[in-house]
Amino acid sequence: MIRSFHRLIVATRDDEYAQLEAFFASLGFAEGENWQGRRSKGRKFEAFEGGIELTQGAGMPDADLIIEVDNADIVADAARAKGYTFVQEIADCDWGARLFVLEVPLGRGRLAVFSYNENWRQPTIETKLDSTGMKFAIVVARFNAFITERLLSGATEAFRRTGAKAEDITIIRVPGAFELPTAAKLLAETGNYDALVAIGCLLRGDTAHYDVIVNECTRGVGEVALATGVPVGFGVLTCENLEQAIDRAGLKMGNKGYEAALAALELALLKRETKK
Repeated sequence: MIRSFHRLIVATRDDEYAQLEAFFASLGFAEGENWQGRRSKGRKFEAFEGGIELTQGAGMPDADLIIEVDNADIVADAARAKGYTFVQEIADCDWGARLFVLEVPLGRGRLAVFSYNENWRQPTIETKLDSTGMKFAIVVARFNAFITERLLSGATEAFRRTGAKAEDITIIRVPGAFELPTAAKLLAETGNYDALVAIGCLLRGDTAHYDVIVNECTRGVGEVALATGVPVGFGVLTCENLEQAIDRAGLKMGNKGYEAALAALELALLKRETKK
């Protein structure tokens, strides 16, 4: 039985490898295994589902590789911001999808990206992200405040943009990431909040301290949500260096505080829907 299926792209130089690696990473693929050997190096970019698809007839994209994403418009915007070459601009297809085609760098073929307009595979409970009338608490670590304050701004902006008022958002500061689970549990147990967001930033150092705090913080925040039933958005960055953290606090990788707040809101709305 076949175990996996991959499209192999071989770069001839380090700069080509770096350019192709950046291209596929920016499109949202999950990073799989990688290796650095004596004669070669490599990295896999993976998706939930893969295989060979045979087609016949009109309407198929002129591409060597095709990927399905959650929202093709978002990926198209990201590709356009990166300056990638569009062979075909994003448009509706008569088979119920949005699709565009990119030129893979260095003449390595064409990549079609699409998303279905409806989830035809399985019915889902859809929630409109509306935070009007809801109450939120954001727990922020003071450690690495240069980053955490940017994440905090992103989280508050997410709640405000979806309808929450300033008085609906409580901000609590704690010393560091290790204290986030304790503070989150205290706030969740009050029953005053629909959702919480935990915000922190951990940068790898020269000792095992980083790994210990990352594990305890992640486990603790998850346990708070499971034990209390109050959704907790995880806005804690765990980065190798400051540059990675800055990228995830409002630059090219987006603002993870904003994303954590939207995730917490969505779960709070799901909780409300399932109780009806």
